[in-house]
Amino acid sequence: MDTLLAVPSANPGGLDAGMGMHFGHCEVFTLVKIKNGQIKNVTTLDNPPHEHGGCLAPVQLLADKGVRALLAGGMGFRPLMAFNQVGIHVFYAGQLPTVGDGVKAFLAGQLQEFSQEHTCHGGN
Repeated sequence: MDTLLAVPSANPGGLDAGMGMHFGHCEVFTLVKIKNGQIKNVTTLDNPPHEHGGCLAPVQLLADKGVRALLAGGMGFRPLMAFNQVGIHVFYAGQLPTVGDGVKAFLAGQLQEFSQEHTCHGGN
């Protein structure tokens, strides 16, 4: 099964880039195509400026690209609900320093799905 995974990243993106802990404020998304548990392709996608649509603009951007999973260290409740509505599963990876570390943990099944408790405002 193919999965397109998005990871908020510091410039220039890629597996060696630092994780962007808050998806709405990251500089770029690293997109990782996974097939049968293996990394098949790595590309990047610029994150629109936060003031244009706030944290909801990247939700639609990523959905339009076919993303099915996102790693994040923080986000508000509204964007989490928006990701859920467009069918993107969000996994908590706030403890991992690089995109590659996050992808490895995702592939190993070591990340838990985001819940209301992980949001920046605890659901408020």
